[in-house]
Amino acid sequence: MVTKSPAGRKTVKPKKQFETIDEYIKTFPKDVQAILETMRQTIRRAAPEAEETISYQIPTFKLNGISLVHFAAFRKHIGLYPPVPAAFKKEVSAYEGPKGNLKFPTDKPIPYDLVTRIVLFRKKEILGKK
Repeated sequence: MVTKSPAGRKTVKPKKQFETIDEYIKTFPKDVQAILETMRQTIRRAAPEAEETISYQIPTFKLNGISLVHFAAFRKHIGLYPPVPAAFKKEVSAYEGPKGNLKFPTDKPIPYDLVTRIVLFRKKEILGKK
C-alpha cells in the first residue's frame, strides 16, 4: 500500500509480517480459511516430522532445514510451491502455473491426494540428500 509520509513523500507501507501459519490463515475469508487449513493438514499428514514456518510471508513446511513445500492463497486460486517434479508433469498440467508451481482454482475441488503424493515425493528427495 502506498501512503504519504509526514513530509509528503510517497512511501510503501509494509504488509503484515506473519509469524505463524495460523496468523496467515486468519487473514482470509472463512471459505478460503477452510481450504488453507485442509491443505495444511494434508501436508502435515504426509510429512508429520516437517516444521511449520513462514518463509517469503507464506506458509512453509521445512524438513531438515530445507523447504519441503510452500502454499499460499490468492484471489482465485491456492498456489503450491516449489515447481512440481517432472514425474508429475502429466497429472499437474491442468494446474501448472507459468513457473512450474501449481495453481488450484478455489472454485473447484482441490486434489488433496495429488498434494499428498507431491509432498511424499519431495520428502523422499530431501531425505535422500542426507
